[in-house]
Amino acid sequence: RKLFFDTHALVCLLEENGFTTQQSEVIVSALVKIMNTNLDMIYKDMVTKVQQEIALQQVMSHIGGVKKDMIILEKSEFSALRSENEKIKLELQQIKKQVMDEITKVCADNKLNLNLEKSRVKELVSFDYFLLEMSKQTIQMHAQQDRALTQTDRKIDTEVADLKTMLESHKLDNIKYLAGSVFTCLTVALGFYRLWI
Repeated sequence: RKLFFDTHALVCLLEENGFTTQQSEVIVSALVKIMNTNLDMIYKDMVTKVQQEIALQQVMSHIGGVKKDMIILEKSEFSALRSENEKIKLELQQIKKQVMDEITKVCADNKLNLNLEKSRVKELVSFDYFLLEMSKQTIQMHAQQDRALTQTDRKIDTEVADLKTMLESHKLDNIKYLAGSVFTCLTVALGFYRLWI
């Protein structure tokens, strides 16, 4: 402990101002005791450099743990999104295959029905009437097929658009959750840092 004033000089000053030597020494010793108790109180509230470095290392280790957790969480979220994407792609391929199967089945049924109608019409009516009826039926069948194809194309397009919007919303939700967890971790780290400072 260092005192920041000369006690002997203070004793001499008090003696010059009318105090006895004993009174001066008692006053100076009382001042020294008061200063020592004040310094003790100040030292209790102070942190040593070693304690400060230990607290800093603990905060840095907590931040490192949070970083690792965030990396693991990010990888798991992205892998889940990738697997979901793969599932959706497989489902789309299956839907396309089913649509193509249905189209070929409808075409085959239409061809079969057309052939049956041709043979029936040949038996019932003359050749000219048969050609007229068949041209009308083929035009209607083509129109129906075109309508069916456009409807299936629209359905496929709407399903693909719905899947894309769903993927975008999932991506946005994941980005929000990641940003929220990053800000939460930073807030917790700053809270720990403030507590130690």
